[in-house]
Amino acid sequence: MSLIHPLAIVDPSARLAEGVEVGPWTLIGPDVEIGPYTRIESHVVIKGPTRIGAHNRIFQFATVGEECQDKKYAGEPTRLEIGDHNIIREGVTIHRGTIQDESITRVGSHNLLMAYVHVAHDCRVGDHVVIANNAALAGHVYVGDHTILGGFTAVHQFCKIGAHIMCGAGTVVLQDIPSYTLATGNPAKPHGINSEGLKRRGFSADSIRLIKQAYKVIYRQNLSLAEAILRLQELAQAEPAIEPMIQSLQVSSRGIIR
Repeated sequence: MSLIHPLAIVDPSARLAEGVEVGPWTLIGPDVEIGPYTRIESHVVIKGPTRIGAHNRIFQFATVGEECQDKKYAGEPTRLEIGDHNIIREGVTIHRGTIQDESITRVGSHNLLMAYVHVAHDCRVGDHVVIANNAALAGHVYVGDHTILGGFTAVHQFCKIGAHIMCGAGTVVLQDIPSYTLATGNPAKPHGINSEGLKRRGFSADSIRLIKQAYKVIYRQNLSLAEAILRLQELAQAEPAIEPMIQSLQVSSRGIIR
């Protein structure tokens, strides 16, 4: 059974699975579904339509599933979906989507959103992502798996951040970032690949060497993006780990950081 504090306000239509804990002075509105063994601390606001998976923990003063801050939003029933095993710390705000996109904001699983992070409407956050304190994603931003965004990172709307990326604290992202890149600065500039992160995730020395070679194809050979993609496709025949880098270039819509 769910463990709901008597001072919590839970709409009768909200669906709380077995083992859900809800702290005092928390508000859970209609059209909210919360999966098993998710723990919600005090003073949290969750509005729907929102679906939250299993084994999450949401800390005090977070606001999850609120209407977005897009002036075009006119009260449409857009959604938020959050996966499993996420930690959402104090003061985090995650907004629902808009009909101008796919009407949904998505946060995957096994993510850590530190205090006062903002995830705007229509964002897509993958799995095993760490977003440090006070970082902010504008609308329609994509963040790939195993990416780390340092504190106070600011990401422009519609930017796509690939997988296994590390952004230093205070980075301002105005264009897309290819997978595996180490980036920092205002505006963000590339500074090689995230070698240490790849080592920690079990990438072999040979894979890391070829990913470095792929990075040099993009940034050291004065090739156009189309030419770089063709060259990377050749390298990917020997190293499949280069495929995420190719994909991040192929879906780029704002151009990549230089």
